[in-house]
Amino acid sequence: MVLAISIEAPLKFRAPGITLPLGLGIGRLVFRALNASEIVLATAIAITFAFASRPLAATVLLIALTVTLAVQVVVLRPRLEARARLIIDGGTPPRSRTHLAYIALECAKLLMLGAFGIILMFA
Repeated sequence: MVLAISIEAPLKFRAPGITLPLGLGIGRLVFRALNASEIVLATAIAITFAFASRPLAATVLLIALTVTLAVQVVVLRPRLEARARLIIDGGTPPRSRTHLAYIALECAKLLMLGAFGIILMFA
């Protein structure tokens, strides 16, 4: 899901007829749904980990993934949504590196998810 949405996000702006405000509106909905799904899945995995033996490395990665997701949802996404709302309403927000921080965390999350899967596959 993370990889697919990360690929989709910039591509939607290349579609015919998609304006910046429309693309941002779609992106807000998509990332809200993605983050909600990630929260549900992380909770399910944490509950499973509470009742089953697991490698320490997997537990550390789950904690790192959860912290990364929390930063994205609690710190960065509200800032990005406020910025998108300003653009949708016709304003011009000041420059910001929040989007780059979100992208960096998405990349880190992809790497951690890959490592998490490999560790659990061989556990």
